[in-house]
Amino acid sequence: MDQDFQGQQGQQDGTTPVSPPEDTTPANFQLGALFKDGLKIQLQAHPDTQFDDNKFLILLASSISLSKVEKRRIIDAVPKLKQWQIDELMNIFDEEKKKFAQLSKKHVPQLEKLVKQHYEDWRDLEMGQEQEGKKEEEQKKADEIRKSLGL
Repeated sequence: MDQDFQGQQGQQDGTTPVSPPEDTTPANFQLGALFKDGLKIQLQAHPDTQFDDNKFLILLASSISLSKVEKRRIIDAVPKLKQWQIDELMNIFDEEKKKFAQLSKKHVPQLEKLVKQHYEDWRDLEMGQEQEGKKEEEQKKADEIRKSLGL
């Protein structure tokens, strides 16, 4: 019996051929690799909490479970958050990073697509914050001119 035909119809003894087991070797996919060049977003002052701003932002930027809007809300909320909330967020982001690193190699193409989209979303957030900063700077200059003119 032809080997190809045998694989399609089952073995000669009537049993179904066994496919090889799926390769479940972790891909060690690293969320955040695209952000190694640094981030442009700056957090507002947060005098009641102590943490590494850069690490927090890299973890947040790397998260593929949050939308761009959710990430913006977290950035805006940082000055109001308690220490335990910051710690918990960082733990969640760390756990997400570890879980995605454990996924098998077959998931890498999907992960790469998600990471690229979230990277682009983060760059949009950075551009938005940059534009806001420019507007504030222009407003301050306009206010200074008005003040100097006595208006």
